[in-house]
Amino acid sequence: MEDPTRARAPQGTLSRPEAVDHLARADALLASGDLQDSANLYSRVVGYPEPAITAAALLGIGNVWFRANEEDQALTSWRAAADVGETPSSYLAWRSIAAELVRRGSLPAAIKAYREADRRAPAGDKAEIASRLGWLAKETGDGGSSRRYFARSRGDGLPFSVAYAVIAITVVAYVVAPPDSSIYNSLLLDKGAVAGGEYWRLLTVALLHESPIHLAFNMYALYLVGPVVERIYGWKLFIVMYLACDLAASVASYVFGNPLIGSVGASGAIFGLFGCLFAAGRIHNPVLDRQSRGLAAQIGTLIVLNLVIGFTFGAGTIDNFAHVGGLLAGGWLGAVLVPTGVPTLAGHWQRTNGLPLPTDPRATASLRVLAVAALLVLCLVGVIIGSDPSRFAQL
Repeated sequence: MEDPTRARAPQGTLSRPEAVDHLARADALLASGDLQDSANLYSRVVGYPEPAITAAALLGIGNVWFRANEEDQALTSWRAAADVGETPSSYLAWRSIAAELVRRGSLPAAIKAYREADRRAPAGDKAEIASRLGWLAKETGDGGSSRRYFARSRGDGLPFSVAYAVIAITVVAYVVAPPDSSIYNSLLLDKGAVAGGEYWRLLTVALLHESPIHLAFNMYALYLVGPVVERIYGWKLFIVMYLACDLAASVASYVFGNPLIGSVGASGAIFGLFGCLFAAGRIHNPVLDRQSRGLAAQIGTLIVLNLVIGFTFGAGTIDNFAHVGGLLAGGWLGAVLVPTGVPTLAGHWQRTNGLPLPTDPRATASLRVLAVAALLVLCLVGVIIGSDPSRFAQL
């Protein structure tokens, strides 16, 4: 792309309505992928006496450069927008600066830039910025600041990790509902009982385990993957994902498994978290700390290894249909739901025709609703199919 400053026509000083109109037209051109014309319009506005208008133009030029894959010029323009002074564009400029510094690996400088963005962030963005600062602090070895930022990122007063809370609840459930107890028998995935209308069993199955070893293996796996998914997506989406994967795993077992054999365990939901991390890591490229990156890099191997064990040594004792069902559900959710708790490298991908990608904020809210709704509809269809009376005629 040509330098927009060279394409300016030698016209007179703009009036304020003309400057505002230039910005609006430039924004529209940028959204449609017309980089050169949008840059020319932004450039004409630079230098306007009102700082807010000049800053908006510089921010726009930075965005144009970024879309043109000219990151150095983009960073220079964003810094210029931030240097104009306190304007409505200051927050977006500092946030763009911080994200670019993260991509370059300049983490201490990125932390400073995100702190500047945090000072100016609207209330709705505070939690996201705090989460990004938490990941960066953790990556640079500042554990104390990392914990404080993550606590702030939860934003609703939760003083704990929901993933750890799920582990605690599941351990307590094992004590309260040991194998073969009346509570245990009323909560396990008894497929005949589900066909009779006891649909809660599709979710409560994740609370039950048949032995201390079974519980320990599942809770260790949840301890590894749960907090990572929670930090990437936030605690609310984590709960949605865990329950949705639990439900999908149970429905898969209900539809495809032996109707005479019941199931217990959280492994289907945990496989779902594995699938979510695998898909999100490869589609959205969330910015993770060193330890989480190591887990994300190995997650594919862990999935394959566990599936191989399940279909070979565990055949007949492991509910492989539940594992596959949970894995597919988690992969679906991880692919279509955009991470909200950490920055993503894919978050800056754009289509030049103006249509939103899944990583575009214009599509994020709708995708969340549609993705979860589609999965729930599929589960409902599965329950209807699995409840065919002929499957249970021999009971």
